[in-house]
Amino acid sequence: MSVATGEIAVLNGKRQNEPLDRVAQLRLALRFALREMRGGLSGFYIFLACITIGVGAIAAVNSVAAMMSDGVTREGKAILGGDLRLALVQRPATAEELSFLNGLGELSQTQSLRSMVRLMDGSDQSLAEVKAVDKAYPLYGSVGTTPKRPLTTLLAKTGDGYGAIAAQGLYDRLGLKPGDTVKLGDLTLTLTGVLDREPDLIGDGFALAPRLMISEAALKASGLIQPGSLIGYHYKLKLPPGKRASVAEDETNAKFPQSGFQIRTSRDASPALQRNIGRFSQFLTLVGLTALIVGGVGVANAVRAYLDSKRGVIATFKSLGAGGRFVVTVYLIQIMGLATLGVLLGLVLGAVAPFLTARFLEGVISVPAEASVYPGPLVLAAAFGFLTALAFALIPLGRTRDVPATALFREAGGSGGAPMRWAYLGAAIALALAISGLALLMASDKTVALIFLGGTAAAFLILRVVAAGIAALARRAPRVRSTSLRLAIGNIHRPGALTPSVVLSLGLGLTLLVTLATIDFDLRREIGMGLANRAPDFFFLDIQSREITPFRQKVEALAPGSKLNAVPMLRGRIVKLNGTDVGKIKAPAKGGWVLRGDRGITYSGTVPENSTVTEGQWWPKNYAGEPLVSFAAEEGSELGLKIGDTLTVNVLGRNITARIANFRTIEWENLGINFIMVFSPDAFAGAPHSWLATLSIKSDSEAAEKAVVNGITNAFPAVTSVRVKEALSEVNKLIAQLALAIRVAAAVALISSVLVLAGALAAGNRGRMHDAVVLKTLGATRITLIKAFATEYLLLGIATGVFAIAAGAAASFFVVDTIMKLPWVFSWTVALTTLVVSLLLTVGFGLAGTWRILGQKAAPVLRNL
Repeated sequence: MSVATGEIAVLNGKRQNEPLDRVAQLRLALRFALREMRGGLSGFYIFLACITIGVGAIAAVNSVAAMMSDGVTREGKAILGGDLRLALVQRPATAEELSFLNGLGELSQTQSLRSMVRLMDGSDQSLAEVKAVDKAYPLYGSVGTTPKRPLTTLLAKTGDGYGAIAAQGLYDRLGLKPGDTVKLGDLTLTLTGVLDREPDLIGDGFALAPRLMISEAALKASGLIQPGSLIGYHYKLKLPPGKRASVAEDETNAKFPQSGFQIRTSRDASPALQRNIGRFSQFLTLVGLTALIVGGVGVANAVRAYLDSKRGVIATFKSLGAGGRFVVTVYLIQIMGLATLGVLLGLVLGAVAPFLTARFLEGVISVPAEASVYPGPLVLAAAFGFLTALAFALIPLGRTRDVPATALFREAGGSGGAPMRWAYLGAAIALALAISGLALLMASDKTVALIFLGGTAAAFLILRVVAAGIAALARRAPRVRSTSLRLAIGNIHRPGALTPSVVLSLGLGLTLLVTLATIDFDLRREIGMGLANRAPDFFFLDIQSREITPFRQKVEALAPGSKLNAVPMLRGRIVKLNGTDVGKIKAPAKGGWVLRGDRGITYSGTVPENSTVTEGQWWPKNYAGEPLVSFAAEEGSELGLKIGDTLTVNVLGRNITARIANFRTIEWENLGINFIMVFSPDAFAGAPHSWLATLSIKSDSEAAEKAVVNGITNAFPAVTSVRVKEALSEVNKLIAQLALAIRVAAAVALISSVLVLAGALAAGNRGRMHDAVVLKTLGATRITLIKAFATEYLLLGIATGVFAIAAGAAASFFVVDTIMKLPWVFSWTVALTTLVVSLLLTVGFGLAGTWRILGQKAAPVLRNL
């Protein structure tokens, strides 16, 4: 200490030049900080782990999201199929439109629809996503096939039909192999190969079934093209050098303002995928931020424990004349230096995440993932890490400023009771607000981010109240005869008790674990069981108007007594609201999906099933007047619509403007026939259209369902049958991938909680050492102390686990019921598992740390009391 004494004395002698003194103080503080850090990282391993996990989670999630987004952008032309993609539904482009598009650049035409592929003997069939391509396809990218032959050769006309290639899934469903023949509509197809890679697959959107690729000529010969059939016509352009896609888009819209073209450029090759990547990365980033904030509690515990062990050094500094600011500066340098190490370790994890996940993600989203280091996500994660470390370190540092010099002679004095300076508390609050502001700034959905952050802040406050409540109950508990139980109850409410630290440390992580596990459970239950039980057994598409009566008769013959519901259906896109082009309207986050792409629409003289008019009046049964429309109440409210407003939809290349006559609630949950927009019958008088039907059969047997599909498909080859169970199976695959990410997020939160709990218990070991030594000196046995400490940890674990179950249930109810609009069911398996985990963690970590303390010799401790 002689060197330190001299340096501080010299420093105290330089008060004449205050600016120089501050610089000198900073230099001296840095020297002392570096000297003390030579002793290693003892006591800071949990600190480092908390920062590393939180920063690593945020950096990894955003780096992987950036890699996926870059892949979509980089391969945008191949994913889109061209520089510009124009789509029409239910009608092909006119000769005039085709002539104009050909003048813009090289043109490729494809058609897509869902239809049934049947075995030649009609004994089995499968839904397929049919894609008809021309000789120019693909303009960008390449099609991968087995065997490797030119696409025109594989799809060429054969002796009795045409060639076709199919994804492996279609071969597996029907037990086929290359060379076999199948029926598509009225056409015989020979399967000439396996479709391994399709460059514009994700640009076509979500697929319910395996791909079947045929030629344009084959589709024309199949008999599937009927008036009103749900066929998508896609026109992909490869523009000449120097021609900008945005210019070509503007020219097309100006030339054909009512064409109904949906136009996308390579910059938004797969907007749905990009939105989903953004939403999912936001969700996981918020979970990672929560894990980081939970880790912040561990930072505070570690800093408090470290500073508690340095009371003698701090008191020595003050005895030699050092001020409180100097002491804080010394230890702030140390803490932020260690935080820098933790942030760097986390950034390493985030940087390598794209390289570890690239191959896996390619198999999931079919986008070539080229791993790289992404500075933006790393900077964001580092900012969160430094802000969190500083925010949680300031409070124990603020108390350290006022440690009295007498603590040098009374080691048990501690600083825990020192008053908190408002400047440090205010700075910590300001940093917490900065963290929240940064999270809101990077969030695509501000509402969700605000709810998430508000919930985390509320959880902190509530857990503080819960800890105070547990201590109050312990304080008022009746006196018990058991010594160990009496000691345990006393330890819960005594000054310096572990109760606030344990409840806060474990409560946040377990609450998040219960919330995520319950959401996962409800999603799987609803998709796997709930929807399957409430939904109809089949959807039938592309029923022609001339076929609807014989179709009803055939269904009655195949499944007597079953419930059939059939309605006319067209496809249309909202192009104007109250006369304003939707492209000029800033769509809200919630209802904006209604304005993107085409929607199914229908007409009806009566209120549809599963709907209830909530505002306005339904039109008379034989109404004949201006076109009227009934709009979904929730979506209408989100878009700010009201009775009397007008909307314009483009159907079959014609704009139709209708006035909103009423709003109605819709029961989406049963997967029945529901439409956002239902028009008055006169609105589409004479328009060609098909019918949509649902069927719920009495029998639940596979044989009965198969008989219905076979009978309908063989009798009406152009009608598409969608078995709901198979469609839900595809959705379940997506849910499984989502559930995996949710479990990983829950695991990160739990690991952070475990680390924080370990830190909290370690921070209390010093006080426990004094208690154990004094009690042993007064005659307590090791068994008595073990029982007391185990009982204390058990009571804290039960209390924290019960709170986490209740809070997690409430949070999951809000997410599932309010946001997802799904039935909420609480899983008692999740609750009991959480309680068991809580007990194992608190008792296990508590006794692990206490066991070493119980073996401490009394003399060294008593000498310092």
